[in-house]
Amino acid sequence: MTAATLFTPNIPSQADDVSDATSFDSQALDTDTDSREYDDVSEDGNDEDMIDEQFADAQAPTESAYFRKLQKKLRRQVSWAIRDFNMIEDGDVVMVCVSGGKDSYTLLDILLLLKRIAPIYFDIVAVNLDQKQPGYPEDILPAYLNEQGIAHYILEKDTYSIVKSVVPEGKTYCSACSRLRRGSLYGFAKQIGATKIALGHHRDDMLATFFLNLFHGGALKSMPPKLLSDDKQNMLIRPLAYVEEKDIIEYAKLKEFPIIPCNLCGSQTNLQRAIINDMLREWDDAHPQRLASIFKAMQNVAPSQLADRELFDFETLSLDRDNDERLFEGDNIQAGQTDSLAEIGLPVSPRTQTFNPKFASDKPYSTETEKAAQNERKAQKIPTINPVI
Repeated sequence: MTAATLFTPNIPSQADDVSDATSFDSQALDTDTDSREYDDVSEDGNDEDMIDEQFADAQAPTESAYFRKLQKKLRRQVSWAIRDFNMIEDGDVVMVCVSGGKDSYTLLDILLLLKRIAPIYFDIVAVNLDQKQPGYPEDILPAYLNEQGIAHYILEKDTYSIVKSVVPEGKTYCSACSRLRRGSLYGFAKQIGATKIALGHHRDDMLATFFLNLFHGGALKSMPPKLLSDDKQNMLIRPLAYVEEKDIIEYAKLKEFPIIPCNLCGSQTNLQRAIINDMLREWDDAHPQRLASIFKAMQNVAPSQLADRELFDFETLSLDRDNDERLFEGDNIQAGQTDSLAEIGLPVSPRTQTFNPKFASDKPYSTETEKAAQNERKAQKIPTINPVI
């Protein structure tokens, strides 16, 4: 059985802490989306920011200009993801899965911020699954959620014992743990009437999953920003899809979230995901735009340039040539075994055309007269005389 405890706070007024944005992020929605990966959110408030930076040492971390810029960047990127994939609609009840890690804390914090400034109305409820891991500090997360006045459920289910019993010694627990956790959360979301399930996976998680499937699964797939469950009973969303992990790490540090480590999965060595993450970090350090380019490629798929017969119909491809003749651009064509060429109906003396990139002609090929004229013009060229000599 899954036990649940509920805390329901007094929801603050929608008018509290309203910022200059009038949508998920009005400025973000008006900005060209192609620049989202390179936006450092440092274009406004220059004079005020200079003053803030001078007194940054005397300020709390969340009051500094640096924090405000970082928070604005995350808010914009989450707004873009919500807009691009239509993640949240008017009247939604969004169940935010909170594990106690930096990602889910950041997701919950940014969604609560956007809830106050969005032009539509939606509810947020936090849900944590206590999997009864040995030594799990079960008081930390409820204390934080109560302090912040966030409506939440704490589900208690001993999936730890199940995972330990079904996974062979030396194998990683992630897959089995994820399936059990996901099944419990899916059912609970439907039970309470939540219309969307928000997960804290970020851009780097999506890239790591892509390479895990590429290297070990033989498939080009990753975590989609929005997913309908196989039974069509639940809709998953990943609002952090455009957010880089390093920004989340910095944001969680400045916000001083009470992080709860995952002792069940994180204690295992040689995890393939950890190896992939190390590879991505090395790439990011050596080539700062590489990860952004790879993520952009995941949004710019060309099925005809791959080899999946289910996505593209290679079998029925056919020629549709016109009557325009394009001659070979070169100096000469040597036709060997002319009798054999003639037997199969191919020309034994194909014509050529000269090609000069600098003086290309619209004419299909150069005649002997034109070649002679060109040689004459070359002979009449006036030599350049160096006045120094």
